[in-house]
Amino acid sequence: MASTILAGLPMAAVAQTAAPTSPPAVDPVAQAAPAAAPAPAPVKVIRTLRVEGSQRIEPETVLSYTKLRVSANFTNETLDQAIKDLLASELFADVTIDGAVTGDIVVRVRENPIINRVLLEGNKRLKADKITKEIKLAPRQIFTRTAVRQDVARIIELYRRQGRFAASVAPKMVSLDQNRVDIIFEISEGPKSKVRQINIIGNEVFNDAKVRAQMATKQASLLTTLSSNTSYDQDRLAFDQQKLRQFYLTQGYADFKVTSAVAELTPDKKDFIITYVVEEGKRYRFGEITVDSEIRDFDNKKLAASLVAKKGEWYNAKKIEDSVDAINQTAGLFGYAFAEVNPEFDRDAEKLLLSINFHIAQAQRTYVERIDINGNTLTKDKVIRREIRVSEGDAFNTFLVKRSQDRINSLGFFQEKLEVQQKPGSAPDRVVLETNVEEKATGELNLSIGYSSLEQFIVQGSVRQRNFRGLGQELRASAQFSTFSKQVELGFSEPYLFDKNIGLAVDLFRRDLNNFNFVGTIRQTNYTQVSTGFQVRTSIPLTEYWSVSARYGLTYDQVGLDPTRFFTNGACDPLLAGRYLCDQIGNRLTSALGVSLLYDSLNSRIRPTAGQRLVVSGDLAGLGGDVRYIRGRFEGKKFWNVGSGFIFSAGLEGGYIQPLEGSRGPGIDAVRINDRFYLGEPQFRGFNIRGVGPRVQRLMYQTDANGVQTLNDARNQFADDALGGRAYYLGRLELELPLGAGARELGLRPSIYIDFGALFGVLRPLPTAVFPTTTVTLADGSVVNRVLPLPLRDPATNQIVYVVSDGGANAGLQTICPTGFATTSNLADCTGSSINSTVDGTQPFLERFVGNSASPRLSVGIGVNWNSPFGPLRIDLAQALLRQFGEDTKLITFNVGTQF
Repeated sequence: MASTILAGLPMAAVAQTAAPTSPPAVDPVAQAAPAAAPAPAPVKVIRTLRVEGSQRIEPETVLSYTKLRVSANFTNETLDQAIKDLLASELFADVTIDGAVTGDIVVRVRENPIINRVLLEGNKRLKADKITKEIKLAPRQIFTRTAVRQDVARIIELYRRQGRFAASVAPKMVSLDQNRVDIIFEISEGPKSKVRQINIIGNEVFNDAKVRAQMATKQASLLTTLSSNTSYDQDRLAFDQQKLRQFYLTQGYADFKVTSAVAELTPDKKDFIITYVVEEGKRYRFGEITVDSEIRDFDNKKLAASLVAKKGEWYNAKKIEDSVDAINQTAGLFGYAFAEVNPEFDRDAEKLLLSINFHIAQAQRTYVERIDINGNTLTKDKVIRREIRVSEGDAFNTFLVKRSQDRINSLGFFQEKLEVQQKPGSAPDRVVLETNVEEKATGELNLSIGYSSLEQFIVQGSVRQRNFRGLGQELRASAQFSTFSKQVELGFSEPYLFDKNIGLAVDLFRRDLNNFNFVGTIRQTNYTQVSTGFQVRTSIPLTEYWSVSARYGLTYDQVGLDPTRFFTNGACDPLLAGRYLCDQIGNRLTSALGVSLLYDSLNSRIRPTAGQRLVVSGDLAGLGGDVRYIRGRFEGKKFWNVGSGFIFSAGLEGGYIQPLEGSRGPGIDAVRINDRFYLGEPQFRGFNIRGVGPRVQRLMYQTDANGVQTLNDARNQFADDALGGRAYYLGRLELELPLGAGARELGLRPSIYIDFGALFGVLRPLPTAVFPTTTVTLADGSVVNRVLPLPLRDPATNQIVYVVSDGGANAGLQTICPTGFATTSNLADCTGSSINSTVDGTQPFLERFVGNSASPRLSVGIGVNWNSPFGPLRIDLAQALLRQFGEDTKLITFNVGTQF
């Protein structure tokens, strides 16, 4: 066909050249005669039909792609169409048909090769697995050039999405035996194309820097080295235009528009230059703000006065949206689920005023026709429905629908940001509430090893199912071991006992706690506390936000000291342990009944951003057992979403313990050491664990070469024992800072905070010992006081001395005789006249009682939560600004763990 066309071109050219200058004479009869019809193509019959050249494909399969059949008629056009059909199947590299003259048709094909391997070379920035899942060519598929071209274009597109516009792909084919080929894509990735410059043309009110700050795309610079927003993205270009429009519309420029946005790639394909041409227009203020409602339930004037858009303020499109949302929320409170609110604009171009009339169309009061729950495969319907605050047949109410949504989210069983959607029902006054949930794993089986600045190395195993049997029950078991504590706990919670709105929880526990301090770099255990017991809790809601709970607990505490360090002759030695610790050891049973009143309007129990929570509780110990006291506590928290991703929270808590038993001796507080409050890390950041509040510090005396005696007050050289307190308060102000989308995907949540509080109210303990003193004249002639060691005494409190000289027979031996010597403990047996010398016992030390003050302590800091790939991580950097003398501060705190 092509040769026919090409052959006809010279004839046409000649004909045009030889055309006469005047028209020839025309015979009217000949002109009227019809043109002769072309002769029909001869029709032939296929006598025989066979296929040659096929290797993998059966001949019958080859012929199935054509309309050729034995005994069928055919023409040259029929054979041409058969060739086209076979090539269109992409199974063959070449097709020819012979035998058209005789009718013995032979279809000769050359099959496309089979792909043996698809190889990628030169790809470093884009992993092979990300490319191979995007391309079509794969091993054991049939090779076609069309597919190669498509895959080349796809790979280039993948690199362009990464901002590498200089990337190129060269496909190569290596022929193998058995009609197989290897396909190799040689990739030249090229540099990442950055946005070198963003030009703004037409802006007069705001400078270029201010306008660029509104865009997601950033200019490449040293300050944006780590940002991914410096690469060019066509979708981001459109997004930036929308961001510019939103910015200007919130600043009063109602006529703003972007007339053009052009991205130019530099000749070296390394950078982009983006140019925006904008028209800012005039700045408008709000004129009259009115509401025109066809719904009689609304007072138009009161509703208009409650809107955020106010007359005289600069025009702000965001306030228009917020006003429409507020009207819809109000309409929903009155039962109008589908109220239509249309803002009508009246522009005064001369006065530069925009008056807004919010027209509310007539609507019918709606009722909940049906509540649909979809997507829950494990969780029972009733678990979700009992959190929904409206019932089928109730009047629609947006507040109750939002509250239902918050309660379902707080379960923690489903995807984040779940929404209860409103859909039209079977009639205009009916609405269907549809909840589409996507369940997430609620079972946890963890074996973790971690490191905490509080407890050093931690080994923990736990099994927890927060949605046991799909009924919202919680079943838990855990075991933990660290250098600070060992504990085993079992627990079960039922939030709706017998399908009634009554919660019940039971916990069994065994906890071994070591209270410790450091002398130098040596960690010393002060006292141990082993607690074994159980607690039963129940809760009943009073209203939507108020609930009351009661609990009963029975705990057996064993408080002891290390007998190898603090005991002498089987008894606690105050000179070794301190009188304040010896007074606390012993075993006791605590039987306590408690009650709490709770107010909770948080929008989420997992990560709240709005609402408040208040708890007031009291416990009475003394219903049997050995311990009697009344303990009261309160806790309040409030969260505000202050906009732009900032979350502000404020919290305050405190407590007091009043003993119901008399004093157990002079200088002994009636509240036992294990029942007191403690304060420090992690509740009070900036201070060490139990680093706040009353404490006793034991400092040793030391004498230098000149005979001058001083106290060794180096922080790591004295014992520091926290005693706890009867009363405490703790407050916190915290602001969670928003980050970009990339940081949010990594799970980073930074915050800045202020912590303040105090712990106080314990009775001042009696000093452990009173050391003798004497006056000493130093070498320079000055007279100073010196604290002397206590003399060594035997169990009967007799002073032990040693013999200086007794004729040489008993020199250096110890005795209780002031003069002479006796092998017994009877002074009557003393013989001899030697003057004996005192044997030093306990070295002198000073005990100072510090920290027992209600004055506020204050710390400021910054912290970050990170859901890291190897487990949750929290880092705090806090500086204590106000503290009492002797309290233990800490600058950096972190807690990290991992699972395996």
